[in-house]
Amino acid sequence: MITADTNIFLAAALDEPEKLDIVRLTAGVGVICAPEILPYEIGNALSAMCRRRKLTEDEAISALHITLRIPVRLMPVDVERALRLATDFGIYAYDAYFLECARSHGGNLVTLDQQMKRVAIQLGLRVLEP
Repeated sequence: MITADTNIFLAAALDEPEKLDIVRLTAGVGVICAPEILPYEIGNALSAMCRRRKLTEDEAISALHITLRIPVRLMPVDVERALRLATDFGIYAYDAYFLECARSHGGNLVTLDQQMKRVAIQLGLRVLEP
């Protein structure tokens, strides 16, 4: 089982250059999981892209629909443990939710976020590189 960060889903949905590597990396993986906040994180990221005029509303809605078709198991996360990670490492709680999810469900993480990679390695998680 691997935990995938929001940016992995967005890169796949928006046909970013990393998409092929992400598909290759996750093909054959039994279960991809993410914290149950994932759909809200995706919505937030897409709305931010619209505000910055990187996407139109229609493009954002299309990307949302694509991400919702990606098979993922949404997992509950211990918010207190995630908050402790956030304060210990000086990161946002939203990032800590993904780290805590990986820590609680197999120890494997795939992300494009360099800071999250560094923290994951410090936590002894295995980071898969797209």
